[in-house]
Amino acid sequence: MKTFEQLYHELLRATINDNTDEYIDKLDVYDTHQLDCLLHPKKHPVIWHIGDCECADGQHHCVEVCPFHARYPGESGEIKIDESKCAGCSYCIQECRAQKLTSSKDVIPALQAIRSHKNLSYALVAPAFLGQFSNEVTPGKLRNALKEIGFDGMIEVALFADILTLKEALEFDANIHTETDYQLTSCCCPVWIAMIKKIYHDLIPHVPPAVSPMIASGRAIKVLHPDSLTVFIGPCMAKKAEAKEKDIADAVDYVLTFQEIRDIFEVMEIDPAKMEESEKDHSSRAGRIYGHTGGVSEAVASTLERINPNREISIRTQQADGVPACKAMVNDLLSGNTKANFFEGMGCVGGCVGGPRAIIPRDKGRENVEAYGNSATFPTPIDNPYVIELLHRLGLDTVESLLENSDIFTRSLT
Repeated sequence: MKTFEQLYHELLRATINDNTDEYIDKLDVYDTHQLDCLLHPKKHPVIWHIGDCECADGQHHCVEVCPFHARYPGESGEIKIDESKCAGCSYCIQECRAQKLTSSKDVIPALQAIRSHKNLSYALVAPAFLGQFSNEVTPGKLRNALKEIGFDGMIEVALFADILTLKEALEFDANIHTETDYQLTSCCCPVWIAMIKKIYHDLIPHVPPAVSPMIASGRAIKVLHPDSLTVFIGPCMAKKAEAKEKDIADAVDYVLTFQEIRDIFEVMEIDPAKMEESEKDHSSRAGRIYGHTGGVSEAVASTLERINPNREISIRTQQADGVPACKAMVNDLLSGNTKANFFEGMGCVGGCVGGPRAIIPRDKGRENVEAYGNSATFPTPIDNPYVIELLHRLGLDTVESLLENSDIFTRSLT
């Protein structure tokens, strides 16, 4: 019987060669569950079982390590997953000693959709992309490499991180007036938001009603280009779970990881480093540095300084990365052991650059993100004319309109 990886890579190659059905017809011995997962990933949780549990020591490490208690033993001893609780953090995959867990791979139906879609298809690329496909791959070269796959265009999600930075800064300016007021950032990490919703639900009033940059970019594209196909690309497994959440499932059609895109490049023999340049500089430093720990805090603080430099109550930020550190930070907040009033949490150590499907080490990823941020023409979103232009195109006449409920940038976490 073929291993899961063999089945995946052979099916990917068949899909790229437009003979998926022929390949499946010729399959003789294979796991029907694995094949169904690859062909129809939206039917399944974001964490897949690719074999029976074989924990040599009898301990269910995947159950013990899950911060959201989404994994549990069934009546016959098999490990089950409660999809409503799973945030896609991938801790269980890392702790599976038998290596019988893997993350959702959406690349087969995503490729089929890109090739069959009659309208525009857009790749929405996370700010952590710099250096993931080699240091020679500029944003412009990556844009052309993605067009070789079949996308009509590439959107840097950093531009929408700019908009959400502006929204968070405005929320802070509007709501933080005393020394005891505080705000939990809502923008970036679905694991952080899941932790607040599932473990610290009473803190939700301190979370501004904002979507993530991924959701904002997908919704905005669908407003500007109705019936377009949107595919988010990043280092994060949790984004696959986020895209399925009922109140925001209208934004992103598929989520692919950097590793899945690299697999496509390899099979199609596309070398992004050899692509022609197609540079388009739209995002500010603030939006570009979202990819590492502390980036959101710095972005909001610098933007708040531009909006209201004479605030009586200044912003005092605190950051944590990794679920244990995030829990410790929140517990410090609840016990009064902190002087911060703006709290940023990231589910992965290092932030997005430390995501489970990043290709390069997180320290190198952070270095690349910082360098890209430093090369930005504009320091903050309030200085960025592309932000203002985009807001106008989306029907927002002023930046202050971001404080109002909108179908693009807001959601309810209750």
